[in-house]
Amino acid sequence: MNFNAQLHQKAQSVNTALQQLLASQPIDGELKEVLRYVLEGPGKRVRSAMVLWCCELVGGRMNRNSEIAAAAIEMVHTYSLVHDDLPAMDNDDLRRGRPTCHKAFDEATAILAGDALLTLAFEILAKGIDKPAIAIKLIGELAQAAGPAGMIAGQMADMKFMIDDLRLAIGKQKSEPVLSEAEGIENQVKYIQTNKTAKLFRCAAAMGAICGGASENQYKSLCEYGLKLGLGFQIADDILDICASSEQLGKTAGKDASAGKATYPAAVGVEKSKQLAKKLADESIAALESFGPEADTLRELAMALPERTR
Repeated sequence: MNFNAQLHQKAQSVNTALQQLLASQPIDGELKEVLRYVLEGPGKRVRSAMVLWCCELVGGRMNRNSEIAAAAIEMVHTYSLVHDDLPAMDNDDLRRGRPTCHKAFDEATAILAGDALLTLAFEILAKGIDKPAIAIKLIGELAQAAGPAGMIAGQMADMKFMIDDLRLAIGKQKSEPVLSEAEGIENQVKYIQTNKTAKLFRCAAAMGAICGGASENQYKSLCEYGLKLGLGFQIADDILDICASSEQLGKTAGKDASAGKATYPAAVGVEKSKQLAKKLADESIAALESFGPEADTLRELAMALPERTR
């Protein structure tokens, strides 16, 4: 089975788990309709697929815990998209090829839908994981990656810093700057993208490792893989924002550039960004060395992400 077929198969497993979990919840009809709308958007399910693949790698097979963990991380990721698209944030009308939640329904409903998905993710981990010790570890990983030391920190910095603002801030340093302007901007962009995106990828790998009963060394290797992969994924996403069409992306193309967002292409240019994405892919593959050929699917994922067109 080729890589795209394997990813599609894992996405279908995640979709089934999401549908079953949502159907089992005592949620009022209108809210359930909204949650179904955003969860059933045709996303790639890369993060949730990583949970399943990492569990298979260390445990030999997917298990029910990994399916629940994959659904939980997909709920958190989807919540982040719903809120990211709001008028107070990125103010976008298109997501996954369909109207964003606040356009399909209304702004207040979108805020509540995001809140519901975030809290529901932790509820299904607390109630659905078969061993309390595993549930605690999974909840801790997801909370850290999605919270103020992770995704929220990245989103705050993303909203606060534009490229022009960064140049101005660095230029106003009273003492002689330790870093050049270019280095200072690149470091700030790395901070944003690591927290906003890469830490959730690391979390996906960590959750899969935990569900599969990984050793400490296996856990650390997969966490390193996930972090490198996630940063490379975001760089590739930033490049696509410039180079791809809205039809290809399923969201509005060119938004980051027009808004002056602090992205890698804006900071270092498209060509260097491509080089960085390739370097990160290579480093993520290197983190899998101890796993041998059993990790080939994860290696294929790392090679595929910098080359994607959507």
